[in-house]
Amino acid sequence: MTRIGVPEVLEKKERGEKIVMLTAYDFPSARIAEEAGVDMVLVGDSLGMVVLGYDSTIPVTLDDMLHHTKAVVRGTARAMVVSDLPFMTYQASVEDAIRNAGRLMQEGGCQAVKLEGGVHMAETVRRLVQAGMPVVGHIGLTPQSINQLGGYKVQGRTQAAAERLLEDAVALQQAGAFAIVLETIPAPLGELISKRLRIPTIGIGAGAGCDGQVQVWHDLLSYSTTFVPKHMPRHVKQYTNVGEEMRKAIEAYAAEVRAGTFPTTKESFQMPREVLEDLTRTR
Repeated sequence: MTRIGVPEVLEKKERGEKIVMLTAYDFPSARIAEEAGVDMVLVGDSLGMVVLGYDSTIPVTLDDMLHHTKAVVRGTARAMVVSDLPFMTYQASVEDAIRNAGRLMQEGGCQAVKLEGGVHMAETVRRLVQAGMPVVGHIGLTPQSINQLGGYKVQGRTQAAAERLLEDAVALQQAGAFAIVLETIPAPLGELISKRLRIPTIGIGAGAGCDGQVQVWHDLLSYSTTFVPKHMPRHVKQYTNVGEEMRKAIEAYAAEVRAGTFPTTKESFQMPREVLEDLTRTR
């Protein structure tokens, strides 16, 4: 089976076909996403919050990303796997970016990397692309800059802020990015940027006018009942409540163990009676 590549992603925009992206962080989630037919799987540094228990993406390391990327790659065969460059693995220098993106692709096995930032990251994107590494840009709400942004707030609401995002998007396209994630911006702005660009946009809280959508695994499935913010982001649609069903199942298991009703004969292994009798006599 051939993986979806950059040309196929670009062709989807040309044909007006929506692109489906979903995060995944391990082998089973990647396998399920693959079987469900998603086009792109993002190994997001959001794993820091939904898998590792941090309160932001800032503590996530390159080794964390490599570990999870390898597992996701093993769980997929058709979907393009995109891996996030974590905080401070690309901001200090272009050389850092090339080295660390190269590790994600060579050791992790992903087909593309994603980084945050617009105009100021354009040269880094250009150099990565020149080195043969496909790049997905990310503008709008950029979680690695959360301390500077002052919270998870909608971006691009003023004319000046919206114009900056348009400039960022164009700069990333000119630098060679083949797609751009637009996060938490007004829907009309998401549509405007999408129409301005030749490359596809993938929205998360950026409206239906984007060329595709991405959601976080744990939000989509309401998977982690221990990591549920007081107010779920507006852009999240919870299609089911896997976390609640898992909790109920574990509660049932714990109750049966304590009551002595699990395991039953059905879940137990037997041995020849004569062997048991011999063992009993010799004890």
